[in-house]
Amino acid sequence: LQDCSVQVRRGDIFGLLGPNGAGKTTLIRLLLGYLHPTGGRCTVAGINPESDGVAVRRQVSYLPGEARLPRHMRGDGVLKFFAQMHPSGNLQKSVAIANRLELDLRCRVAFMSTGMRQKLALAAVMGPATPLLILDEPTANLDPTVRGEVLDLVKEARNEGRTVMFSSHVLSEIEETCNFVAFLRQGHLAHELKMSDLFQRHRITAQIPSVEPVVPDHWSDDVAITQCDGHLQIDTAGDLARFLSWIDSLQLTHVRIEPLGLRSVYDAVHAGQEVAV
Repeated sequence: LQDCSVQVRRGDIFGLLGPNGAGKTTLIRLLLGYLHPTGGRCTVAGINPESDGVAVRRQVSYLPGEARLPRHMRGDGVLKFFAQMHPSGNLQKSVAIANRLELDLRCRVAFMSTGMRQKLALAAVMGPATPLLILDEPTANLDPTVRGEVLDLVKEARNEGRTVMFSSHVLSEIEETCNFVAFLRQGHLAHELKMSDLFQRHRITAQIPSVEPVVPDHWSDDVAITQCDGHLQIDTAGDLARFLSWIDSLQLTHVRIEPLGLRSVYDAVHAGQEVAV
């Protein structure tokens, strides 16, 4: 990681996006004190994990990307073990989460499928009443129905006043759940995004007349126009309603208006392009 400055506010659901090797897991391990920075510093709730990693980990429930669980134990034994290990452990809540995810806790870990182990790890991690949850790919190996339940659990954690940081390769999960997103690329913080700003952006595609439209000067920072092979693409920022009369005056045909989703921002960041939002 280099030139990576991120602040996660209390009560946020903060998403980490980036391709494999971008630095997401490294950032998480630095926050937990498992790795030490060669320069710069990080804090969790005002605590420096480099000098007091144990105090940080008391504040955090962490789901690693590849959770390793005792293979000889049954699911209920694993939950009891982790509830006893964490100062904020809550066995009753962990069991309730496992039941909600339809996990048979009588099964031994050695005989569980990959998806069952993921459910068990989630129940163990989300049970403790810690102020911070860090989830690395929490919905990996889960079917769509269970993924929805996990995202609901994340939202409920925020409603309880907890802060959540999670990484995912599924953009729709980030769009549905997070209120802030950070994009990492080659170890750098490439872009930060407030999701409410993204929801204000739209893309208009249409066939154009012979002359390319001219954007009024007072909208130059809010409108971007691209023209190619007789087609026009207009990206807008802010309230769409204020642009509609201008768009109507352009005499465009085959007009289509759609929200500018997270995919377009992710693709631009990944390609190293400037992002306007």
